[in-house]
Amino acid sequence: MMTMPGVGPLTAVSFMTTIEDPHRFRRSQDVGAYLGLTPRRFQSGEVDINGRISKCRDRLTRKLLFEAANVMLSRTSQALALKDWGAAVGRRSGFWKVRVALARKLAVILHRMWIEGRAFDPKVTAMT
Repeated sequence: MMTMPGVGPLTAVSFMTTIEDPHRFRRSQDVGAYLGLTPRRFQSGEVDINGRISKCRDRLTRKLLFEAANVMLSRTSQALALKDWGAAVGRRSGFWKVRVALARKLAVILHRMWIEGRAFDPKVTAMT
């Protein structure tokens, strides 16, 4: 897991202890929601509002993934498809939102890497 830029030993251990068994999730996309990295919704009648992130589950893991996303965007100098994706999203919607979106994507990719036993590939934006 530490082959991904921005992910260190603390982030990897925290992610693995929070998830525990990677096979309990049918899809890797569900990991982001499990960690509380999805928008909170308010729906009532004709109103449908997307709010801030839901902040469910482990606060430390969410914070460490957020910091890993920040490091990937601002301190990593190598060419990464994820960094390019984040820069494009950041131009549209701002730096704060892109860090949360990238943290969610990092959680999905880390889960897929864990299941498949592969190292991080800097050329892809999502592991298939």
